[in-house]
Amino acid sequence: MIRVFRPIPAAQLKLLVFDLDGTLVDSAQDLCNSVNAALVAFGLRPLADPSIAGFVGNGAPLLVRRALAAASGATPDQVEKNLFDSAYAFFLRHYREHKLDFTYAYDGVLDALRALRQLHDAPGATARAMAVLTNKPVRPAQGICEGLGLADYFLHIYGGDSFPAKKPDPVGLRSLMEETGARPEETAMIGDSKVDVQTARNAGVWSLGCSFGFGVPTLDQNRPDVLVDRASEWPVALAPA
Repeated sequence: MIRVFRPIPAAQLKLLVFDLDGTLVDSAQDLCNSVNAALVAFGLRPLADPSIAGFVGNGAPLLVRRALAAASGATPDQVEKNLFDSAYAFFLRHYREHKLDFTYAYDGVLDALRALRQLHDAPGATARAMAVLTNKPVRPAQGICEGLGLADYFLHIYGGDSFPAKKPDPVGLRSLMEETGARPEETAMIGDSKVDVQTARNAGVWSLGCSFGFGVPTLDQNRPDVLVDRASEWPVALAPA
């Protein structure tokens, strides 16, 4: 189902920017496995997968810090620096090796990207660029997109370490707009959490939410302009009128 809270003028869009985790791919199991591997390696109890998945969205450092805090009974600010540095390094090594063990593109994503490309390739249509902006470190983000056959659809794949600040800071989104020559009113951010909606709002662009990802509960806190229940609805929601 497509729910429209504020109509997106799709005909004028020149740039579509996608989140990765919870939007294009379900990476929850591999993230959970790597976080728990790090916790166990440093003598802490593993956490339930849903708990770890709830920490996803603000970048790998905060994901690991929140998990360390939950496993040790501390607050994130109380996690010792040496423990965090060592556990984070372990997590990154483990995740780089296991990022595609269970991660997969959501049903309909490849067909939807293909349809969106065909829409902007149609005669007389506004030329559109598509890109990925995720808070995941850029190297595993690129590796996942390449491994799952997504990379060719995107002009750029940027990660949480590609810019001085992560989402919801708009620096990455603004950089993409500058690179493609798209104005805010010609840009849409597609994502599954309040972080993506806040990023869109901070950059003054349109927001399309995905109710099938990790951050669904947070979309109630920051409502997107349009909300879809499946990737196959992207071409419909973003088709020129």
